[in-house]
Formats: sequence, C-alpha cells, structure tokens
Amino acid sequence: MSEAWIIDACRTPRAIGKAGKGAYTGIHPQRLGATVLKALAERNGLNTAEVDDIIWATSSQRGQQSGDLGRMSALDAGYDVRASAVTLDRFCGSGITSVNLAAASVLSGMEDCVIAGGTEMMSNYGFGGNDLPAFLDNGNLHLRQLHPQPHQGVCADAIAAMEGISREDCDRVGLVSQERAARAIAEGRFAKSLIPVFRDDGSLALDRDEYPRAGTTLESLGQLKAAFGQFADRPLDETGTTYRQLIQTVYPDLAFDAVHHAGNSSGVVDGAAALLLASPQYARAQGWKPRGRIVATANIGDSPTLMLNAPVPAARKVLAKAGLKIEDIDLFEINEAFAVVAEKFIRDLNLDRDKVNVNGGSIALGHPIGATGAMLIGTVLDELERRGLRHGLVTMCAAGGMAPAIIIERL
Repeated sequence: MSEAWIIDACRTPRAIGKAGKGAYTGIHPQRLGATVLKALAERNGLNTAEVDDIIWATSSQRGQQSGDLGRMSALDAGYDVRASAVTLDRFCGSGITSVNLAAASVLSGMEDCVIAGGTEMMSNYGFGGNDLPAFLDNGNLHLRQLHPQPHQGVCADAIAAMEGISREDCDRVGLVSQERAARAIAEGRFAKSLIPVFRDDGSLALDRDEYPRAGTTLESLGQLKAAFGQFADRPLDETGTTYRQLIQTVYPDLAFDAVHHAGNSSGVVDGAAALLLASPQYARAQGWKPRGRIVATANIGDSPTLMLNAPVPAARKVLAKAGLKIEDIDLFEINEAFAVVAEKFIRDLNLDRDKVNVNGGSIALGHPIGATGAMLIGTVLDELERRGLRHGLVTMCAAGGMAPAIIIERL
C-alpha cells in the first residue's frame, strides 16, 4: 500500500485578529496564504508545475476571503498556473480536513504531490458582508427546530456544567496554555516552521506570535468577567428565543452558569499554514527526505446542540483505524477552542497532561479558524522531531458538532 509523506510544514505568526489593531492590518488574506505557499516552494526546490492540487481551508468564505482563496494565494505566490486549487469549509476543523483530503489523494495513488493548508483573517470578518452561518440565521427556523444550535461559547458553558468542570478548572487550562506557549517561544520551538510576513512595500509586518500573554496568573484570570452569560439569555429574534432555551429544548433539566472568558477561550487571530505532502516515489525522485507520514485520518459528528463534544469520539475512531492505543500516542494536540474542550478531552481519555498541548494551545496562541488544524499538525511534527518521539494525534471540535482527526508518525 502506498504512503502519504509529509515533506515540510510552515506557518505565519499569529497576529491579533481585530481590525486596525493587529500586525496584518491592511494586508489581504491571500497574501498570508501566498507567504506560506512561497516558503514551501523555496525551502524544498518545488517545481510548482508538478503540484497536482492545493487543498485549502477557509471557514469564512465571504468578502476578501471569498473566491477560492487557495487558488488566488497560489497565483499570488508565483506558482505555475497548472497548480490548481480548491478551498473548503468544515468550520474550525477545516485545516485538518485539508490535510486529510490531501493525504487521501496521495494514498489513493491518484496524485503524487499535494499541498494542504489554510488561511483565516478574523480581523476581516466585518468586510464585505459576513452574514451569519445557517445554524445561527434567525430566518432558518426549520433547521433550528430540527437541531437547535446555539453560540459556541454558550455550548462551552453548558458542557462545563454537565461535566462538573469549574471556572477554576477552566482558568487552570488557560494558565497552563500561556505558560507552555511562553516557554516554547523563549526556547525557539516554533522557529523551524515560522515564516515572517512582509507588507507589499517590503517592510516587516510580523515575525513572532503577537497574541500570547506571558505573565498570566490564576489571579489575573480570576478577575476576568465571564463572557458568554450575555449571549445565553439574549433574544435571537421576535419570538424571544434565547441560546439557553435552544440548549434546554434538547436538555430541559440543564442549568448552567457562565465560566468562559477571554483568558480561557481561544484567541481571535489572523494566520495561515501549509504542508507539503508527496508519494514516496515522487519524493525520492526529488531527493526529498520525509519528515513524517500520515498514519490514519477520521471524521465524526456528535450533538450539534452541544457542538463541542466530537473530539473524544474522533480520537477513538482514528486510533481504531490506525490499530493503535492511547498509550501509543506520544503527543496530543487538542484545539483549545474553549478550556472545557481540552479539559474534557483529557479527562475522558485519561491522558497524561504532560503529553497534551505541550507548547501551549489556542488560548495562548490564538485560533485562526481555517488555518489552525494545519498549524497544529506542523506543531506536533516539530515537537516529535525535537523530542525524538514517534506518534502524534491532532483533533479539534467544529461547529455543527463535528471533529476531524489525524495521526501522524515521525520518520
């Protein structure tokens, strides 16, 4: 059976994703994608005319991020016009999905050289009419009646109540994320994959992650006001229906308080990431040495009303497909969309905390929706190499109650 090899992985720094405040202000999203695509080509002597496909991820495909951002980024990067591209959306899970589909293309024998990755510029969400997605559209009452889907932050608070996860538990996850990210940055653990971003005039926009807050303490986190209580009881439309009521339609006896806030939830940031995948035959012909291989991929759905609970069954599914056990995985990356997601993942799978998000997660570094999955795969590959370990598992929750997952092996 053929294999899908990971030849290289890189990413931009994450910039603060607020219009007019982050380092990427005034930069078009396709320039972020072009930055990592150009880096992959230059670092590997890639003949871009032989790239079979570019599978790109962007969750908010509106405004400046519309119109097949993967293709436009490739053209911007100077790729040969024969390098085609497609852009997909699985909400937060888009970046993992782009890699999974690229791996499937190579494993099937249909393609030999595929690039996967994604871009999300959250500071641009207000540009060009970013309408609500279908599950939050007040006019889409039919879907709401079938599957009530509230705001993700409200879901996080509801799950915390169901699982007995306290505000302090969530704050502790946020603290550990900041501490580990600060250590990783100080020790240069991201240096191998980090590609600086320049403006069109050649000036440096950013060469480091902009979002982390070193020096965060439990005390400072404890002073932050819970953020999603205001959403839980806010009427959505003229019917007066609230997000809390949407959850209680399915879970009528569930009472919950707000426990998540900016310090224990993922950061709003901009960024892009990309991985170069190839068949063994093609890689050998180019003289490329593989850094890793794709062992298994999986997708699964769970309750769309709770929305955030699919990572655990996704991890179990991908482990079964790989023929591996929890003990066989050396490092885990579970996206810290909200602290409760990571905490539940660790508790349900009885994981060693020292193997999970060892360089911090999205609470400290930020979560550029469509790019995050590709970033996490690159991060775990870098760390497997640094530690001389073998297997890494990456998964994340996605809106609609979904989760993709992937296991990679360092070579």
